[in-house]
Amino acid sequence: MANIRDIAKMTGYSVTTISRVINNHPYVAEEKRQKVLEVMNALDYKPNRTAQNLSKGITKNVGVIVPFVDHPFYNQLLKGIMKAAFAHQYKITLLPTNYDEKLEKSYLEELAAKSFDGLIVTTRANHMDVFLPYLAKNNIVFCEASDLKEVRFVAIDLAASLKASILYLKKQGIKRLGLTLGRSKRLSGNSILTIAQSKKYFPDFDEADIFWDCIHAEDGLQAAEFFQKRQVDGIITNGDEVAAMILAQYSPEQKPFVIGRENLLVSQLLQFSTVDHQLKQCGKAAFQLFYEEKNAQLTIPHRLIIR
Repeated sequence: MANIRDIAKMTGYSVTTISRVINNHPYVAEEKRQKVLEVMNALDYKPNRTAQNLSKGITKNVGVIVPFVDHPFYNQLLKGIMKAAFAHQYKITLLPTNYDEKLEKSYLEELAAKSFDGLIVTTRANHMDVFLPYLAKNNIVFCEASDLKEVRFVAIDLAASLKASILYLKKQGIKRLGLTLGRSKRLSGNSILTIAQSKKYFPDFDEADIFWDCIHAEDGLQAAEFFQKRQVDGIITNGDEVAAMILAQYSPEQKPFVIGRENLLVSQLLQFSTVDHQLKQCGKAAFQLFYEEKNAQLTIPHRLIIR
């Protein structure tokens, strides 16, 4: 297999000149550049881009921490991240945690060992205190809001979207509000905020009307049974697929008011209301923040879509 010294020998130029051509250095005479490229083509020489990047102290690879990938919320975020990353010739390494704290910590150690140029954290298994020691020397962007000034993030405006959704249901005359939320063993910041907003704008809200550990579409089956027993007449869900599954369990005359999330195709086909948090834009902005290494905290506006 040909190497850079073979090309230097065949062209009569120095190894330094060959290296400059390979790395697109501007200060190389065009005649020399063309001759080097011709020899490279004749020898079928392919530069080792990985080695080149490592010599520059970069990997052109960004790690993305996700709890799992088979979920519409994270799928939409990833679409935005990947589109922006590919536009800048970056690779994406998915780092699923399934909310395993030790596994997440191991990804942070990989970052410290320079396996990635940085991390985009869509959600955390660990407390933010675990991440803080890594922030000073590493490029980490979160997709969750934080009160800490040293945390760089691009987040959805969940507080505003919840307020809009709850007030809309109140306007429709809803008497008993129900919620579907994720993991119950360790409450996420989003779950805590959802409960707080529900109590703030719906004083009669009862936490017993929360259906927990509702993550995938099929969880909507049990959620519907739960809400029917609780005689809930308005439901704010944590996903359009969950909302669709809940609605499918009711007869047309008994259907409660249901608000989904993320404006997926199913909400358009079944014509139920939803909140679009513009997750693709959020993911795109998160990668841009990583790429530009800006110290910023951004919030993406929501759209409440009434159907």
